[in-house]
Amino acid sequence: MKRIKYILIIVVAGLINGCGNDWLDLDPSTSIKTEGSLNTLSDFEFTLNGIYSTMQSYYYYGARMQYYGDVTGDDVQAYSATKRCADYYQFGFNKDNAPSTFWRTCYDIIQNTNIVINNIDDIVYEGEDEEGKTLFAVYRDDLKGQALAIRALALFDITRLYGYPYLKDNGASLGGAIVEEVVDITYKPKRSTVAQCYEKIIGYLTTAVPLLATEKEKGDGDWLAKSIKGKMNKWSAMTLLSRVYLYKGDYTNALKMAEEAIKGAEKDGYRLWTNAEYVDAWSKDFTSEVFFEIVNLLTDSPGKESIGYLCSSSGYKDMILTSSFVDFLQRDKNDVRYKMFKISSKRAYIQKYPGQNGDGGPADANVPLFRISELYLNAAEAAVKLQNNDKAVFYLDKIVRRGNPVNTVEGTTVTLDRVLEERRKEFFGEGHRMFDVLRNGGTIIRKNVSISAISSTKHLSLQDYAKEFDWNMYKVVLPIPKAEIDANPNMEQNPEY
Repeated sequence: MKRIKYILIIVVAGLINGCGNDWLDLDPSTSIKTEGSLNTLSDFEFTLNGIYSTMQSYYYYGARMQYYGDVTGDDVQAYSATKRCADYYQFGFNKDNAPSTFWRTCYDIIQNTNIVINNIDDIVYEGEDEEGKTLFAVYRDDLKGQALAIRALALFDITRLYGYPYLKDNGASLGGAIVEEVVDITYKPKRSTVAQCYEKIIGYLTTAVPLLATEKEKGDGDWLAKSIKGKMNKWSAMTLLSRVYLYKGDYTNALKMAEEAIKGAEKDGYRLWTNAEYVDAWSKDFTSEVFFEIVNLLTDSPGKESIGYLCSSSGYKDMILTSSFVDFLQRDKNDVRYKMFKISSKRAYIQKYPGQNGDGGPADANVPLFRISELYLNAAEAAVKLQNNDKAVFYLDKIVRRGNPVNTVEGTTVTLDRVLEERRKEFFGEGHRMFDVLRNGGTIIRKNVSISAISSTKHLSLQDYAKEFDWNMYKVVLPIPKAEIDANPNMEQNPEY
């Protein structure tokens, strides 16, 4: 069995401390060089667990990725100008003060997934029995599939944070740097176009999906208990792939992937929460609707820097719902999603992260990333754009009726605006809004609406460009961090920064 020498890159907290260095700096102050070896599949799973821990960081899906996508839109805003999310909400970053956290965290993840992807096939089964050989192959494929799916997610996030929406210019703008090997400080890549990044992302995911096992396929191997919960699975990878196709404007494949995933996931035991289950489901872990969630424990979580605590009226109160969004939700107070916010001190707070099973509270809440509801909404949106109203009605109606059983879209012509309205209701607080509007060529309009119950809620002082904008406003993409530009002569800055 081949011994594999590797570099273990420390979690992102260590990388942030070395913010003066470039994104691949392996100086001892920011990383640990380890003479180690990956001899067994359990060693690779250990490496993957470290990757999941990095994803859990408040610099990524522990908090920042969610609130970036929300506060840059029109449904969620910063509580005050002193809050963590205020600079994102106000589009206050420039080329000199841009945060490096997204860039560093995603490339830390990509580097470590490369270790798994490029080496795991060298591990071979040494037994003679066919059953053991089969279980070994399923285990190995699943681990590789997880790594591929996570690498795809990290590159997708880099691309949509730093590159303009695909449909703005057919992917011609610059996205991220594509890194597929374990590289060191001497590596000075150029940014690839958004189109090139999407090609890679789709390639990673189409390779990952057949490798990833469903829960039923995993059988009774010793690795079963370790591998099911809190990990990327086939259905989460297919959900991400349907989302990527939707962002790219490939609606035929977006619909096909969503339909295949719905059918397979429901056969595997997943389903939409019912109307009666909806509110309480957010306080439970590993429910029927969630394919993949960031798992937080009392002893292992971002704590008070987590999205739950930042949203909470009893926490840091970083972000609140806008008055215009509360006004939108009030059009149907019988919709179960109207219950997913709480009014306190004249402001509306998101209630999607209460903590699991009554333990720990919002500071330790799990964070759902991929839900079967997204598949239904992706399918409905793609069907609208393909002018297949029958399918648009079929998939959207499941979400509409779940929200309020007396409502329906049957007998109507479903429009894109109608689908996006349901996405607003379903995903607020989950980081989708700004991306959903801009990828469709829409306009974000931030306005105040007078509502006595939240009379203390008003948009903060905003520059004109942050009050109403579309994908042509240059600040809808982040600037490449200054440290990266300074360290790499091949790294090109985004226009107008």
